Amino acid sequence: MKRILMKGNEAIARSAILGGCEAFFGYPITPQNEIPEYLSRYMP
Repeated sequence: MKRILMKGNEAIARSAILGGCEAFFGYPITPQNEIPEYLSRYMP
């Protein structure tokens, strides 16, 4: 398995995508700002 270095919030978002997440809802506040940003960038 390839190792990837990333922040915790990015790991949560990537795990959601790999787990089959098809939609996300959120309010853009810190400290979870990176999660919706990552999901909007990489979700199919």
